[in-house]
Amino acid sequence: MFIKRNYKIFLLCITVLLVMLIAGCSGGGKSSGEVKEIKIGNILPLSGSAAPVGKIGQQARDMAVEEINAAGGIKSLGGAKIKMIYADSKGDPATGVAEAERLITQERVALITGAYQSGVTLPATEVAERYKVPFVCPVPSEDVITERGFKYVFRLAEKTTWRNREQVRFIQDMAKKFGTPVKTVALIYENTAWGQGAVKGWEKYLKEAGLKIVLKEPYPANSSDLTPVVLKVKQLKPDVIMMCSYVSDAALLTNTFAEHKVKPLAFIGTSGGFADPVYFKTTGDNSEYFFDISTWEPDVNRPFSKEVNEKFKQKYGYPMNAEAVKAYTAMYVIKDALERAGSLDPEAIRKALAETKLTSGVTQMYASEIIFDESGQMVNAPLIISQFRKINGKMERVTVWPEKEARPGWKPVWPFPGWDK
Repeated sequence: MFIKRNYKIFLLCITVLLVMLIAGCSGGGKSSGEVKEIKIGNILPLSGSAAPVGKIGQQARDMAVEEINAAGGIKSLGGAKIKMIYADSKGDPATGVAEAERLITQERVALITGAYQSGVTLPATEVAERYKVPFVCPVPSEDVITERGFKYVFRLAEKTTWRNREQVRFIQDMAKKFGTPVKTVALIYENTAWGQGAVKGWEKYLKEAGLKIVLKEPYPANSSDLTPVVLKVKQLKPDVIMMCSYVSDAALLTNTFAEHKVKPLAFIGTSGGFADPVYFKTTGDNSEYFFDISTWEPDVNRPFSKEVNEKFKQKYGYPMNAEAVKAYTAMYVIKDALERAGSLDPEAIRKALAETKLTSGVTQMYASEIIFDESGQMVNAPLIISQFRKINGKMERVTVWPEKEARPGWKPVWPFPGWDK
């Protein structure tokens, strides 16, 4: 009996020692001393029609991470370095969902960023919310993304309806300034979550401004021929044409409008394809005098803009766009949250993101203050209007509105001068 009792005690002691040994080796799984790298998942369209924007978003993230790692990594986690794990959504919602699941369950990422298209981001963020893994959205703008009561989704981008609101304010300002009354508007949009969300915003703000919508024309994304749409617009002769398109459609619309010499007071884009680096290459002079809305341009007078953009150009051979700036900024927002969390625990990271308040450093190239509201939406994302102008034989995006943000010496050309200017 005595031997049996001592044997049980011996086994108990061995078990306790083994548990302690395992705990000591693992550091509890989250201690700062043992973390070597921090895996961050990135869902982007790296193939398909939106691949150029996916590529520039990847490059912006990579540049930021190189800087962060070179500066000592995440110091609260013992200098752990960030490791980016990229997944190609192909612009397809189902693929985005599958990749979100894989990044979480197989790659064991600490958090996810992405996914450029709102239609991919909406279901992908549902996966992250279900697993309680933070998901940071730098670019997608569909309002619903942060209107579902989710706790693990944070968006740096402005809402689509905020863009719509500022577009309408711009139209009213130009009409007054140039003495050209605007009464009618045509809306052309790609028929996914992003375009459908834009229509809701346009309807709300155009109605409030007393402007009449004479056409609401959806079309399938990646259409091969938009001539019927353009001919409808030409017949109705709206004062302003507003568009919400990804790059292949944005370019096709622009070139088809030029072919049929449609001449409103203004063409106004809603970022997306109009901000894609490929757009100018496929439209050439046809895009001159078009307007677009964005949150950043290379000529905007904000701290760190020139320096960071110049570094990006030196590294990759072309300038940043607003999407790239938001992707770059997002990595510094994530870095700040990881430093304050001091842990890879998803709840700690979520809490740190929710408590973000950045008012200094390179994030000022995007906004003077970055904070999130209770829904995870960044408050007061900045918005500006640029006009495409040919300078020294090359098309550029020139900031023209609001006046305080405009490129010195440049003013908007309104109304649209036509195709034989």
